Amino acid sequence: MTQNAPPYTSSLLRLLSERGYVHQVTDAHGLDALAAKQIVPGYIGFDATAPSLHVGSLVQIMMLRRLQQAGHKPIVLMGGGTTKVGDPSGKDESRKMLTSADIAANIASIRTVFEKLLTFGDGPTDAVMVDNDTWLSALGYVELLRTVGPHFTINRMMTFDSVKLRLEREQPLTFLEFNYMILQAYDFRELALTAGCRLQMGGSDQWGNIVNGIELTRRMESVEVYGLTTPLLTTADGAKMGKTAAGAVWLNEDALPAWDFWQYWRNVDDRDVGRFLRLFTDLPLDEIARLEALGGSEINAAKVVLANEVTKLVRGAEAAAAAEATAAATFAGGGVGADLPSLACPDGSIALIDALIGLGFAASRGEAKRLIAGGGARVEGHSVTDEAHVIAFQGAEIRVSSGKKKHGVLRPA
Repeated sequence: MTQNAPPYTSSLLRLLSERGYVHQVTDAHGLDALAAKQIVPGYIGFDATAPSLHVGSLVQIMMLRRLQQAGHKPIVLMGGGTTKVGDPSGKDESRKMLTSADIAANIASIRTVFEKLLTFGDGPTDAVMVDNDTWLSALGYVELLRTVGPHFTINRMMTFDSVKLRLEREQPLTFLEFNYMILQAYDFRELALTAGCRLQMGGSDQWGNIVNGIELTRRMESVEVYGLTTPLLTTADGAKMGKTAAGAVWLNEDALPAWDFWQYWRNVDDRDVGRFLRLFTDLPLDEIARLEALGGSEINAAKVVLANEVTKLVRGAEAAAAAEATAAATFAGGGVGADLPSLACPDGSIALIDALIGLGFAASRGEAKRLIAGGGARVEGHSVTDEAHVIAFQGAEIRVSSGKKKHGVLRPA
């Protein structure tokens, strides 16, 4: 297995490398030569454990977008079958079992984001979405054991991090989950046969699963296929991408309002701006270089560009424009932008604790009290440290803030 080794001759690997997607490639020269001479169908798998993917999956979706931009064919593999099993990679415990109806509803919801970022259709480089439940649920158990089982050894399977880490922590690993890597390997073999797929991409934690699929496809079908992984994506402070103190940053609008999505990108660490512009936007590299070179408070202008560009791609241009206008009204003009979370107060007054909970800034009365005691609660920009404080209306909207970055509006009913 080789690390990426520029310079590349194919526009695909040049694009992926220049923008920072490449961590490991199973055969960089072989894949580069193939991509330089023909359309390469490539896939990434996404399990459907929730109605929305979160920001941690966006780098994978963008890789499929880059694949299409470079003239190749993206295959979005939805794990309708593997979701029934559960990927143990990076997990400390087994997943909750979902019904087939739950999984189908999740896939339909997730597809709406892919439709914004990829062009679907019947053309040679148009994206397609497939569901591995189509073939996995049709497999007989004995058939799978006889066909695929001889190509896997327990010795090898025990060395993969997804298995090893769970066992080292003495956390249960069910036989159901233990089979996940076999099913994922079978996916690559199936797509190679039915869709001419020659490339699987994924995060660095999927390296072992990808290699399994490559080896199974070579042994069973004598087809040369390739794997490529991205670096482990963390923020500059070491946090996992897409996770915040308030929860996951979901891609779907009904799971997270556009304002909160925009704010996530506007508030990234200064050190992440250039890298995120390369990974998550279509801006030219020379423009990105200019933006990331901005110093001092000017870097905030680059963060606004980042927030606008990512929100445009994932939520649409109108959502990005509305979020930026809300930010301008809230921060620059001292107003209350239309996109801010709001709470109607029919009684003419409301306790500050109840306002913080109602606006989603605190999950409990105890959490709200701690926020107030720590000086993080603000009413019309002024810190309030009295947990018994009551906000009374005099006909106007009132802005309530949690720290400097989270704002909401109280409105008289």
